[in-house]
Amino acid sequence: MDPDDVLAGLDPEQRAVAEAVRGPVCVLAGAGTGKTRAITHRIAHAVRSGVVDAQSVLAVTFTTRAAGELRQRLRGLGTPGVQARTFHAAALRQLTYFWPRVIGGDPPKVIESKLPLLIDACRLIRKNPDRSELRDIASEIEWAKATQIGPEDYAEAARKAGRTPPVPAEEVFRLYDAYETLRRDRHLVDFETILELTAAVMTEHREVAAQIRQQYRYFVVDEYQDVNPLQKLLLDTWLGGRDDLCVVGDPNQTIYSFTGATPRYLTGFPVEHPAATVIRLVRDYRSTPQVVSLANRLLDRSRTPHKLALIAQRPDGPEPVFTEYDDEQAEAEGVARAVRKLADGGVPTREIAVLFRVNAQSEAYEQALTNAGVPYLLRGADRFFERPEVRHAVVLLRGAARSAAQDDELAPTVHHILAGIGLTPQAPGGGRAREKWESLKALADLAEDMAAEGAGLAAFVTELERRASEQHAPPVEGVTLASLHAAKGLEWDAVFLVGVTDGMMPIIYAETPEQIEEERRLLYVGVTRARAHLALSWALARSPGGRRSRKPSRFLDGLTGRPAAASRTSSSPSPSTTERRQVAAPVSCRICGKTLAVAAEQKLGRCATCPADYDEALLESLKAWRAAVAKETKVPVYVVFTDVTLQAIAERAPVCERDLLAITGIGRVKLDRYGEAVFALCRAAADRTEDV
Repeated sequence: MDPDDVLAGLDPEQRAVAEAVRGPVCVLAGAGTGKTRAITHRIAHAVRSGVVDAQSVLAVTFTTRAAGELRQRLRGLGTPGVQARTFHAAALRQLTYFWPRVIGGDPPKVIESKLPLLIDACRLIRKNPDRSELRDIASEIEWAKATQIGPEDYAEAARKAGRTPPVPAEEVFRLYDAYETLRRDRHLVDFETILELTAAVMTEHREVAAQIRQQYRYFVVDEYQDVNPLQKLLLDTWLGGRDDLCVVGDPNQTIYSFTGATPRYLTGFPVEHPAATVIRLVRDYRSTPQVVSLANRLLDRSRTPHKLALIAQRPDGPEPVFTEYDDEQAEAEGVARAVRKLADGGVPTREIAVLFRVNAQSEAYEQALTNAGVPYLLRGADRFFERPEVRHAVVLLRGAARSAAQDDELAPTVHHILAGIGLTPQAPGGGRAREKWESLKALADLAEDMAAEGAGLAAFVTELERRASEQHAPPVEGVTLASLHAAKGLEWDAVFLVGVTDGMMPIIYAETPEQIEEERRLLYVGVTRARAHLALSWALARSPGGRRSRKPSRFLDGLTGRPAAASRTSSSPSPSTTERRQVAAPVSCRICGKTLAVAAEQKLGRCATCPADYDEALLESLKAWRAAVAKETKVPVYVVFTDVTLQAIAERAPVCERDLLAITGIGRVKLDRYGEAVFALCRAAADRTEDV
């Protein structure tokens, strides 16, 4: 591949990133702007141009999956030798390699969780916190270690940082101190200690530092807004005063401050490196103009510095929907019905997500989706390849691969093996049985995909092992239920943001202006996960018949068509007792004059029960035209116009701009893009009617 071939297909800003092959470089990349594409092409261009050897590049990410995606893309660009790892994976590899040489003996064992050691620490100091408190204490210890705070300094540092520990700060100190003592005595390391020890070994042993710096000369760090002080310490130690560093991040997506992450390293990069090249990626290829507009307006009111106003590149889509419900049960049932409708309309359930602020909110949606017959999966639960049924299946498949005959067909063999551990032709109703079935079905589907490409069982097992090492799970058919934090870095065709009330968004314990702004950014992350369909909802009461004392999030003020929070008081009239109320500018039925509450009715301009007179031939012509446009532009048909919009056009038969713009949801962009074609179809329909 010629070096310039790597630049083909990049937009001007992405190309500027790819051509900036020498550091320091700072890329401020908004949501959906193709940052992974930009940095992988930059690495490939640098390697192909002879600027750096592939083996001298270290690309650092925050998740195993992101590292795997980087490696996969780089292989596709002809640069397979690049090392792409998480901070912890890269540090552990170095620490394990050098430990016998400079420390002696076996390297320490890595602990995946702090809880078992914390339980022993509790016994040591004769304390008995419950398990939920222990998890929160573990989080406090992780924050302290990530920000380089020792046990003796914890109480004062927590006070200055405005943290609210789950138990008195003095008790956290004692547990933290006992935890560290036990960890050292048992020759164990946690994830933070891995980074700390790697930096210490390099600092204290110059020959180690020299060898590592000789190996890695070219650094790329993704999600730089999430770097904490301990990670920055290790990165600076790796660099050793050099500046061939490219950092990529989005200050608008800083949502992990509670873990010690800080955006100041990203926003302050040009100050730390005065000669840095700074490039902004703002062309959003993920979301429709309607979603992008809401995201931009949400941040317009933010105090976050260095805002990145996104510019949508996709065709128009449906407007975001804001819905108010009487209670949480009604909200969950309403969302489940909306999900069912999307699924019935052709949106795959794996392309739909329901996102909430805290995991405790998921139960109502699990039940509602089960009742609606919609499959779902919980993100943030077990990783796919760590689920018992998946591990069992991989063991069986590995054994079968060793004894498989040359002419064994992949798909039938895999189906036969998986049928023996629970894969049935029809999915079970719900619960754990449904989750197990979905996992096995995902493996079977992957086998069928690979079989279509001519792969055999051995190649399939090799692919599973590669995916397991990179946490690259095959797509599982089902609606994703996830917290907003867990959703970062992901995207879906349709996103439902639920429980968007004050007290939940922002969360009740967010008190300082900085904490409030981080909550706003968290909602922004949720909004920008949606490609086309976006719905935000809230409930006025917790339980049916309960007091309706809740208010929609202050972040929605001025975005939904309802009054701002300052004008809403406890004496304001209660909403109607209907199950839900669509929040938007009032629209009246053009037939009976009644105010319309449902989005589809507002689009049609009439009540669903009011009679409609339209030309069925025109509707069919509109559908055929829409299908042709969608095929030509390679987008789903609903991105051109939804079924309801086509119905509204057929009923009103607009022949001028004013008539088309009168249809709710059609704006100037769609008018300019599709107006003339729609008018031509409507005029042709009118001519046919006159001829008759």
